[in-house]
Amino acid sequence: MGAPHDDTGAQVPVPARVRRVVSLVPSLTEAVAASAPGLLVGATDWCTHPADLDVARVKGTKNPDVAAIIALRPDLVLANAEENREPDLAALRAAGVPVWVTAISTVDGAFASLRRVLAEGCGLEVPTWLEAAERAWAAHPSGAQVTARAAVPIWRRPWMVLGRDTFAGDVLARLGVANLFADHPDRYPKIPLDGIIAADPDLVVLPDEPYRFTADDGPECFPGRRIALVEGRDLTWYGPSMVDAPSRLLRRLAGN
Repeated sequence: MGAPHDDTGAQVPVPARVRRVVSLVPSLTEAVAASAPGLLVGATDWCTHPADLDVARVKGTKNPDVAAIIALRPDLVLANAEENREPDLAALRAAGVPVWVTAISTVDGAFASLRRVLAEGCGLEVPTWLEAAERAWAAHPSGAQVTARAAVPIWRRPWMVLGRDTFAGDVLARLGVANLFADHPDRYPKIPLDGIIAADPDLVVLPDEPYRFTADDGPECFPGRRIALVEGRDLTWYGPSMVDAPSRLLRRLAGN
């Protein structure tokens, strides 16, 4: 058999036994740490889960220290097509480092990708947390009845919102929340505040990442609108957080 393919369709020359992994994606860092923590030897500064992760730090997702990663002698580097820059990944490949790239825009796609990267990439058995997450989301299938029409800002100065084909958008859709900008040609369009209000959302979902919206920073811009402050990790991370994300998000979306 040939080398396995990552989510982009590229062959990844994974060694017969993977012993050293560097993750450039916070979601994947948490996924590997929860499945086989001894594999991780490096992660980005933004990899905050698990809180006690003790590995070498290789700077950020957009500016990784390529030389430091190579010096860690990883058998595999985990990356994401959206979060990481292709020039950095190309430099790792040029140095002979296998790079596995995920590309995720739906809940079901996240589960399929996680199974492949953990099994075919890292050589692991399917972890119990992944099976638990699949069961949790099976209770919230696609095509859920719409209970709210929402705008989902992810940044301000300038204002940006969730647009088309995003994992977070699919997460919300499966919980009955329709994204008013889901048909926008851009995935993360810049929409002025008056444009967001003009879309007439009956719910504004404010996550705490990438921009850290709080009770004192964000809601005041949408007077008269129902506000849901949510954990960005529940909305955008694909990994162990998916086990409890549906119940946590539903509570926040309901105002609890």
